[in-house]
Amino acid sequence: MAAKNRTDANMDLAKRIEAIIAPSVEELGFEIVRVQVSGAQHPRLQIMAERMDGTGIDVEDCATISRTISATLDVEDPFKGEFTLEVSSPGIDRPLTRLKDFQTWAGFDAKIEMQVGVEGRKRYTGRLLGLDENEMIQIESEEGEQFSLPFDDVQRAKLLLTDELLAAATTEQTK
Repeated sequence: MAAKNRTDANMDLAKRIEAIIAPSVEELGFEIVRVQVSGAQHPRLQIMAERMDGTGIDVEDCATISRTISATLDVEDPFKGEFTLEVSSPGIDRPLTRLKDFQTWAGFDAKIEMQVGVEGRKRYTGRLLGLDENEMIQIESEEGEQFSLPFDDVQRAKLLLTDELLAAATTEQTK
């Protein structure tokens, strides 16, 4: 039970940190994709960010974001003691963490794990179809079954690395 409590505490801390750093990151022209805290003895803070304009993010961008976050967290000090900060792009097989991600990445394959089972299942793999009028995530399995999943119950979701996704990423990089 201690591990679950630590995970819950890390999730609460991640949400608090996101609220602290988001304005500074957004001023730089970036959007936070995910904030994750792990480790108890030696905390590690992982930040995934992307450009608001949709263009790629490079190492210098990550360094700029890191310096800004470090300065902000030095003032707010959400950790007791030292921590490791990692800033990165979401990558090609990115996590889907925001409601808009499920619409933006419609047409690509994804894997979704739910906290609460839907139609007797907690894991779904298939083609993202976007969102319906009630903002339910729509996904179609390889067998052609369609499912509506509530965003608030998503535990983890990510794009699957496919030739189609690689081709889209390559096209985006050449623009």
